[in-house]
Amino acid sequence: MTVHPRHLLQLAAGQRDEWTNRHLAYLLAWVAGVLNSVGFVAVGFYTSHMTGIVATVADQLVLGGTHLVLFGAVALAAFILGAMACALQFNWARRRHRRDRFALVLFVEAVLILIVGGLAEEVTWAHREWLIVATLGFVMGQQNALITKVSNATIRTTHITGMVTDIGIELGKMTYLKRPGDPDPVRGDPHKLLMLSILVALFFVGGVLGALGYLAIGFPVLLVPAALLLLVAVPPLVGGRLPLAEHVP
Repeated sequence: MTVHPRHLLQLAAGQRDEWTNRHLAYLLAWVAGVLNSVGFVAVGFYTSHMTGIVATVADQLVLGGTHLVLFGAVALAAFILGAMACALQFNWARRRHRRDRFALVLFVEAVLILIVGGLAEEVTWAHREWLIVATLGFVMGQQNALITKVSNATIRTTHITGMVTDIGIELGKMTYLKRPGDPDPVRGDPHKLLMLSILVALFFVGGVLGALGYLAIGFPVLLVPAALLLLVAVPPLVGGRLPLAEHVP
């Protein structure tokens, strides 16, 4: 998969097509992998895994783990608030026919990641892990809501369970025995299978690089995904006040 730098600048543009949607999802899956991994290595808590977080809260309520219950509740609330913030920002820009509606969300996400990456090492507060989990959870909610909006709910960037399930479904369709003359043959979608496989792979690669980077230099490793998001978000923001005539979702 090769992305020309000029195309990278178009990923958050108001005018969308399948190419920009898919490649924006690839970038965000990688970013999610980095953030998730850094969050876990730094404070021992995943920030994108809502299924696991809800399960942890339920388990620890029974087992008496008050700290983990509160930790999970903060992460869950932050994720929801991030998704809410994405919807508010997006619809505010959509109502004003701005073509930076996607870039606006990415810019806020980039700034938050930049703050964590640049300042977290300097925070001496004994419970800074709460702030880190809340911020990363908020960002995860933002970007997952954004790609959901962009793709009409056909792509996620943090929900690996759903993507792996879809991979299994497509593989099942592709290996299903075809019957001659079947008026409704079962057909797999190789392009969808490839996209899902790339998303999962990029989340994994982001996780590996995030863990290695954090162990090597700490929170400043987050400056890399923040810089990439800014590179994608800033160009549409520069001309974002101009109205977008085309219909976008």
